[in-house]
Amino acid sequence: MNLKSLLAARRSAGRPVRIGLIGAGKFGSMILAQARFIDGYHVVGVADLDVEKARGSFQRTGWAAEQYDAASMTEAVQSGTTCITDDVAALLACDQIECIIEATGHPIAGTRHALAAIDAGKHVIMVNVEADVLCGPVLAHRAAQQGVVYSMAYGDQPAAICELVDWVHACGFELCAAGKGMNFAPPYRYSTPDTVWGYFGWSEAEVAAGDFNPKMYNSFTDGTKAAIEMAAVANATGLDCPGDGVAFHPAGLHDLATVFRPEAEGGRLARAGLVDIASSRETDGRVVLNNIQYGMFVTFRAPDAYTRDCFQQYGLLTDPSGWYGSMWRPFHLIGLETSVSVLNACLRGEATGSSTRWRGDAVATSKGDFAPGEYLDGEGGFKVWAKAIPASRSHRLNALPIGLAHHIKLKRPLKRDQIVCLDDVEIVDDKDIFALREQQVAFLDG
Repeated sequence: MNLKSLLAARRSAGRPVRIGLIGAGKFGSMILAQARFIDGYHVVGVADLDVEKARGSFQRTGWAAEQYDAASMTEAVQSGTTCITDDVAALLACDQIECIIEATGHPIAGTRHALAAIDAGKHVIMVNVEADVLCGPVLAHRAAQQGVVYSMAYGDQPAAICELVDWVHACGFELCAAGKGMNFAPPYRYSTPDTVWGYFGWSEAEVAAGDFNPKMYNSFTDGTKAAIEMAAVANATGLDCPGDGVAFHPAGLHDLATVFRPEAEGGRLARAGLVDIASSRETDGRVVLNNIQYGMFVTFRAPDAYTRDCFQQYGLLTDPSGWYGSMWRPFHLIGLETSVSVLNACLRGEATGSSTRWRGDAVATSKGDFAPGEYLDGEGGFKVWAKAIPASRSHRLNALPIGLAHHIKLKRPLKRDQIVCLDDVEIVDDKDIFALREQQVAFLDG
């Protein structure tokens, strides 16, 4: 049965799928935009520290005021409306809510929210990739113990990549690589929140008129977000991060199978079985022809000559040898598609990608030379970018994950492009999350 039929059966039985949303930013707003068009899909409550901002999200996405003015979760359940609160505990205490969407983007808060939701017996859709790459394997294990689903969010690139990887395996092809497109060139690495808008070509007036967060967009620009997402994909698929971080190989659709194959076969990968990025910029900044900036891809090898011949006969884009092919999805629509994950979790008991092992890590790497006593400022800031490396290397280095690199004091000097280690910083706060990271060592894979 497909999701539409399964949801219709639940609706007919008077049991709509009831959801709680934490975080009403851009991603949360996109979730709300589609929720009102899906019969049997009820957002019971939305929790955000800024209640007025949350109300603005409902207004922006076309909700009538009477649809989101419930005085309590109980009233919202009974009336089919939504309650807005600044209290996450109120969502978790509502027995009728079966699934929590964590969309804050804050790695530490997101980890704590997910743990609390799992312990409350609720499925978790982790929009917050920052939290997932920080502690995802521990969270997935805890969810399995509690009999609930811990899932990546469909619509975001990691879940879509996992879907493509699953397709390769289900077809019996030999998986070679998986990744996403991105607008990146080497100079972007040292972008800051003060310089980021120049990389997008937006005027000051355009920026002022939008709801743009400079640190978030800087994380996209300097490669941090890509590192976070690729490490998360490694943890969900069993692929590896390259030993010294993703390489951002320039490649258009027509070249995916040629570029993302092993060097021994004429490609750019050290070996098969890696995640990486197809940059939409040449190293000199020129735009790559027919690029996949907004999409996701996999490359794979035919297991024998018969399958290789079929690739050619049915028009698959391949490398010159015909042995390696590619498949891609050109776009992702983030929160507009996240209901797919919710419905898979609630109706099928399945995740749309889950970090079930610790295989990749996104580690803080210095943007410059800094002295003891200075504070790091985390993802998208002035001080560090994230490098996606194998978890085994991160463990050996005792590396500081990017998710714990915000407002943490240096006790040793750093050089530009140096991976930050735990011994380089003073650990004062968030010791519960550092303890979870220690537990994650049990899930090292590879």
